[in-house]
Amino acid sequence: MANIHHAIQYVEIAAHDLPGATAFYAAAFGWQFNGYGPEYAGIRAPDGDGEIGGINAAGDSEPGPGGPLVLIYSDDLEATVEAVEAAGGTVTNGPYGYPGGRRFHFTDPSGNELGVFGT
Repeated sequence: MANIHHAIQYVEIAAHDLPGATAFYAAAFGWQFNGYGPEYAGIRAPDGDGEIGGINAAGDSEPGPGGPLVLIYSDDLEATVEAVEAAGGTVTNGPYGYPGGRRFHFTDPSGNELGVFGT
């Protein structure tokens, strides 16, 4: 995966429980990971070429709402709401409409707030 000047290239999500966090994101979104030991997992890019982010349980930052809001795209927002809840996440807002479509916010089991948008 090529680096692109001034483009977001990597997002890191804090977690207290790395196995629990990777299990949640795998169940909710089908993400796959590269393991780097007990405190870090890289989030594989959807095309399999490199990584787009990571889950950090090393204590470098605390999980929770209030940081940058990471938004994930969904082709089927209702199915994604169900997948997030079934995986152990909590929908905190929405789904609601906005000028570009619809979205919802959720917290993962560590307390991080993310959003999902679609049409």
